[in-house]
Amino acid sequence: MQEKVLELTNLSVVHKTKAGPLKAVDDVSLKLYPGKTLGVVGESGCGKSTLARAVVGLNAPAAGTVVVDGVERDTSAAARRAAAKRVQMVFQDPMSSLNPRMTVRRIVEMPLKVHGIGTASERRAAVEELLTMVGLGAHHFDKYPHELSGGQRQRVSMATALALKPKLIVCDEAVSALDVSVQAQVLNLLTRLQRELSISYLFISHDLSVVRYISHEIVVMYLGRVIEYGPAESVWHKRLHPYTRALINSVPELGKTKSAELAGDIPSAANPPSGCSFRTRCPYAQAICAQERPPLSSTGTPHAVACHFAFEIMQREPAIAS
Repeated sequence: MQEKVLELTNLSVVHKTKAGPLKAVDDVSLKLYPGKTLGVVGESGCGKSTLARAVVGLNAPAAGTVVVDGVERDTSAAARRAAAKRVQMVFQDPMSSLNPRMTVRRIVEMPLKVHGIGTASERRAAVEELLTMVGLGAHHFDKYPHELSGGQRQRVSMATALALKPKLIVCDEAVSALDVSVQAQVLNLLTRLQRELSISYLFISHDLSVVRYISHEIVVMYLGRVIEYGPAESVWHKRLHPYTRALINSVPELGKTKSAELAGDIPSAANPPSGCSFRTRCPYAQAICAQERPPLSSTGTPHAVACHFAFEIMQREPAIAS
């Protein structure tokens, strides 16, 4: 059995709000293997970023476990420091995550200095190698973040994340702030680095076409729960859950299916609907959907889905060839 880089078991994360407890992540179980990418998609507020922060130890689980490279996560400061060599995170906005007062060289060197790795000359050589690896030239090394383009800043973020040689990198909307052409360059960079270094990615995004391009498996989340989970092409073409169908149907120039449009707003996670959380927006909802929450199951279907009528929908709705 291949060792898992990441394993979430019945993970739940609860936020305290004025309206009461809000379960941002609700009983999520996932697995990610070496050299693979697991894409996580869903609307804003579905729990994607909370999940990402729980994996790197920034959000404490209310229940369940997070195991990275065989070690269970602990949110204490000492545990996060130790775990930095196993998992790193690349954020959406590099202008906010990079220190504006440091040069590119110093930014990338900082993780090595904090962890006491190498002599000054060894760190300098390592930094130059990392920056070259992500496609930045020597003329970028002594610039400040504001002197770089968005794509170049995200490359600096990648070099910084790679400095400690982690097994897992969590990309939280890492390309969503970039122009489409720059997105493609960064995605190709991520793919090349994965091929060369056998890194695993947990790739968080609201853009399904991007997730399909980079991921080996896709997880679809709704109100903190996983509602569809399987190989990327199977999820894309089969679209067993009505929510997944509506999401992919909304992708520009790909809305060619006969699935119903997604209606209404996402309910409050502080007061979710009974039974199936998607039933208030689902064209297939019936009485059982309000009474029983469907389990995530692959019985009779090509991959796992949480829908009482997934098999019937699969029979009725044709697979998508695009």
